[in-house]
Amino acid sequence: MSLNSSNNLTIALDVMGGDQGPLVTIPSAIMAIQQQPNLHLILCGNEDVITATLNQHGISKDCLAKHKQLSLCSTTQIVSMEDKPSYAMRNKKNSSMRKALDLVHEGKAQACVSAGNTGALFSMAHFVLKTLPGVERPALISALPTHDNEKHVFMLDLGANVFCDSHVLYQFGVMGSVLAEQVDGISKPRIALLNMGEEAIKGSDHIKLAALELSQNREINYIGFIEGSDIFANKADVIVCDGFVGNVALKTCEGVARLVYHRSKAIFTQNLFSKLLSFLLTPSFKKLFKTMNPDQYNGASLIGLRGIVVKSHGNANSKAFFAAILEAIKEVERQVPEKIKSTLERGLSAN
Repeated sequence: MSLNSSNNLTIALDVMGGDQGPLVTIPSAIMAIQQQPNLHLILCGNEDVITATLNQHGISKDCLAKHKQLSLCSTTQIVSMEDKPSYAMRNKKNSSMRKALDLVHEGKAQACVSAGNTGALFSMAHFVLKTLPGVERPALISALPTHDNEKHVFMLDLGANVFCDSHVLYQFGVMGSVLAEQVDGISKPRIALLNMGEEAIKGSDHIKLAALELSQNREINYIGFIEGSDIFANKADVIVCDGFVGNVALKTCEGVARLVYHRSKAIFTQNLFSKLLSFLLTPSFKKLFKTMNPDQYNGASLIGLRGIVVKSHGNANSKAFFAAILEAIKEVERQVPEKIKSTLERGLSAN
């Protein structure tokens, strides 16, 4: 992946967000600028902490002042993982999270990346950036693994909106289709609604109405309903549901992956032979677990907003946070918000 050589791309990082803050975000930032020569990162957070951490990586305070790819936006507050969204909105206006979003709103950055409190990030982003014309609610979307090791499936909403009516689900389908097409290069991504069965008679009225609306948009490759057991079966490129269903499905999958991992470890410690087998297979087994565990897929996006916001896992390591930065770069380069806006407008005019 390369940036447009004629223009610098600027991304604001919430350096203080996440379980480990600068210990993870700073190394990720350095990795990003080393790989992307036209990338400029604005590091939002406590100045003393950031400069001290950068110094540990060979970038002194004097060097930072002259650095072409790094700059500092000093803040005095941090949104903790325990802060309620409403409290953070009212009382954390000088936080690293809020300042990163403000920079996007002011046009000084083209995207924001944060590993901080999901609820607070969603509320702040919605308030600061607002939704695109024609979008009632933004959604949280992320990639999940499939049976095909070379492919993944996008799923939304994963918890931002507890209940969604039929038209909001339709909008999610359009937004997911655009993201899959632009980020993964999929021509006419397969869009499915998560339901309690594949038959057309199954499900609630708002699910059926969403299916009707999606099927009437000729720009959308709507393929019908999909069941929870087929989320990872590579039957769709985008799976649409409300935030309650999506979050429960995601957390259930994560729990099952951990259960399989721990049960397998127990089996491998039953006797001397199994312990020897475990010693030989553990590296491969850990690699397999990482690829099948949904919470290892880093870089969820808040789509439907007038700016790009990428949410990294709170417990992400530097490699994972780096992946979230790359996701933001992709969405900026492919102009995802603009593409969502134009696709929704064409769909409405056609209907």
